[in-house]
Amino acid sequence: MNIEELEQIAEGVRQENAQYDYEVNVCMDLACASQGADKLREALVQAAEASGKKVLIRRTGCMGPCSHGPLIRVDHADTLYRKVNAGHAESIVNSLGGEPVPELQCDLNEHFGSQVRVVLENAGYIDPEKIEDYIARDGYKALLTVLTEMTPAGVVHRITESKLRGRGGAGYPTGLKWGTVAKASGDMKYVVCNGDEGDPGAFMDRSVMEGDPHRVIEGMAIAGYAVGAKKGFIYVRAEYPVAVSRLTTALREARRRGLLGNDICGTPFSFDIEIRLGAGAFVCGEETALIASIEGKRGTPKPRPPYPAVSGLWSKPTLINNVETFANIAPIIRNGGKWFANMGSERSKGTKVFALTGRISNTGLIEVPLGIKLRKIIEVIGGGVPGGHTFKAVQTGGPSGGCIPAEMLDIGVSYDALMAAGSIMGSGGMIVMDDTSCMVNVARFFIEFCMTESCGKCIPCRAGTAQMYTLLTRICNGTATMDDLELLENLCSTVKEASLCGLGQTAPNPVLSTLKYFRNEYIEHIVNKRCPAGVCSMETPVEVLA
Repeated sequence: MNIEELEQIAEGVRQENAQYDYEVNVCMDLACASQGADKLREALVQAAEASGKKVLIRRTGCMGPCSHGPLIRVDHADTLYRKVNAGHAESIVNSLGGEPVPELQCDLNEHFGSQVRVVLENAGYIDPEKIEDYIARDGYKALLTVLTEMTPAGVVHRITESKLRGRGGAGYPTGLKWGTVAKASGDMKYVVCNGDEGDPGAFMDRSVMEGDPHRVIEGMAIAGYAVGAKKGFIYVRAEYPVAVSRLTTALREARRRGLLGNDICGTPFSFDIEIRLGAGAFVCGEETALIASIEGKRGTPKPRPPYPAVSGLWSKPTLINNVETFANIAPIIRNGGKWFANMGSERSKGTKVFALTGRISNTGLIEVPLGIKLRKIIEVIGGGVPGGHTFKAVQTGGPSGGCIPAEMLDIGVSYDALMAAGSIMGSGGMIVMDDTSCMVNVARFFIEFCMTESCGKCIPCRAGTAQMYTLLTRICNGTATMDDLELLENLCSTVKEASLCGLGQTAPNPVLSTLKYFRNEYIEHIVNKRCPAGVCSMETPVEVLA
């Protein structure tokens, strides 16, 4: 396989598609599939056959505005239809070549106009189970470029030049991590893709793995070449069966085309990837716990140093990045590091994929340049809060993040700005809350999640989160005192400072941020025995956790 052969495959796809007069892409992501997208696709195929028109009906990954699904996109005209069902198939096919069906058109110009798609550039345009579709959109061109035209050090330099930071949460400079693994000594190195997406309300990585699996594979292969690794693992939650199936198909197709395995594309570089399933433990998103799980051990974290870059999987140098980080690699190689660094803010470059959920009109998947105002995400892309209610807060960063209030909507979304506000970027979850939300109850929800998901290895996290949950329950029930509030704040500091891994160290964030911005709600619960939002039931007995 070489660049010319890739182009031949791409040209073959273009010629095959040219036989059709029209292309209709059907979103088969889980949100649309759960609303009957499979039946819609079958109905479109039947309607096309009955009409005599030559129509390519293609299944694709997530198109973005999930709350408007099922979605279909008519190429050439670039018309997006929303809330489509099988009964609309005939009218849609009949409209091809003419005026669109007005009642189905999805007018989300502002929604898409504010976005910049890098990771999601193929979303809604390719069949994730056809490697040819991916190749036709410059797929694997970056891999062949690095294997035939670049040195490993040159690849690391380009990634460093891009100023890409890890998209898994901590925001560690990707080029620096790659350089550390590349310099580490050892006869065997590994590349690991962290697909263990466990944050409530998050589905960014799942959508990328389901909708564009070859993009992740190509990024991992480039990373393997750059750091000197021959083996890769994709660690995926077992709760993501569609992602596992499509990744399995993609790996098989890549091997068949000579893009994985021994002597890739006729070069001395060999690299292959295996899938490992996680059992659903949230803590396995932490890299040392993830490594233990891949090794067949109980998924618990261990102290660092040594860091995985020096001693990771089976005590060998190991590069760990998350799904979105690897999905950024191919376009950076194709377009250059400076191209990527020209997007975003001063210290947070490029774009970021977010899962926008909660009390928001347009729930779904978005990709925006870092530095964008939070207000633009909520009010323009998200369409604002529905039902006549007012925006109250947005929780970013999953259970490890914090709640940002309405008065801070004009901050730019970047690693540093979110941290200064008492939250974190995390992997990209954004949960919007309106005036019907009780912020004390919100904090209790996330502490309960962290308490349940704690591996129990260290006492500060195991016991501290349990006691925090008990205190928050007392506050919600109206049985707490101001001494309990003081104790809660002290516990937050202890858990944050003394926990072994990131789960415990960041678990207090939802409590600390709600105490900072919504302290009056805590006082109302304690002093006046009243929940301002009317959510909490007062004087309910409290189950004390030992």
